[in-house]
Amino acid sequence: MAVDSTVFLRIIDALPEVTQTQGGDYTSYRVRGKRFGCYWPRTRTVGLKQLLHEQKALVAERPDVFEVQFTSGAFGWVVVYLAGIDADELTELVYEAWRLSAPEDLIDAHPEPPTLATGDG
Repeated sequence: MAVDSTVFLRIIDALPEVTQTQGGDYTSYRVRGKRFGCYWPRTRTVGLKQLLHEQKALVAERPDVFEVQFTSGAFGWVVVYLAGIDADELTELVYEAWRLSAPEDLIDAHPEPPTLATGDG
């Protein structure tokens, strides 16, 4: 069930208008200047923006895969351990994080998560 980091990067690459910034031990991802995710290769973890209720549900349901990263306003960021998630679920979570930061016109143009023919996950 583990997702390889190359699968995570393909998910990111499939989303429109994503830019990345290198910061020390991690890479952060933004859509039109608003951050929605981070990746730490050393720990094979991803930080993703979610709604607070989704953050709480994910962590309560599977604390071995998700943990609270931080909260900010209506948003709760989660740490995702790539070793405990499959590609389909990760795609949904990354898309949701992207959607929470993307402007309406971009969301309207891309209303569904990217489809990846990975064979992984």
